[in-house]
Amino acid sequence: MMQDICGSAPVSEAGEARLCPLKAALSPSRSIEGYDDFSRVALSLVRFIGAAYATGASDCWEAAYRFADEAPGVADSPLLVARAAALVRILRGGRPCELCLMPPSCRRLSKDETELMRLLAVARGEQPGELESIVSQLVGSGNEIATTRAVNALAVC
Repeated sequence: MMQDICGSAPVSEAGEARLCPLKAALSPSRSIEGYDDFSRVALSLVRFIGAAYATGASDCWEAAYRFADEAPGVADSPLLVARAAALVRILRGGRPCELCLMPPSCRRLSKDETELMRLLAVARGEQPGELESIVSQLVGSGNEIATTRAVNALAVC
């Protein structure tokens, strides 16, 4: 069995998908509303970078840099893009399935994006130890330290 691109529906070797969690992943309760500007910018960058990995199109990278340059309150946009890219790269390598990322302009969140926003919120908060627990649930064993460092680096950018 393999995992579908959204992360949790088993797919048979014949390629027949069982019930995909996309409908649940797009539920109205998962929205970018209620998140601060920094989190929204970080999410958009992750989405642009995810699209670049998925398509191989350099335009997605250019869009990420342009978006960061134009975002209010971003002091060092190349650093922000680099840290978002590092996190995406680590997350892609440390999971048994692909990240499920929505298009950059989408107002809804996939399950993976909801977890990412939760990681950022915890990293920007003041509760030591909580981040490591959430990271281990998201990436499993092996990449927790690198993921925690990448999330912390992005959160303080």
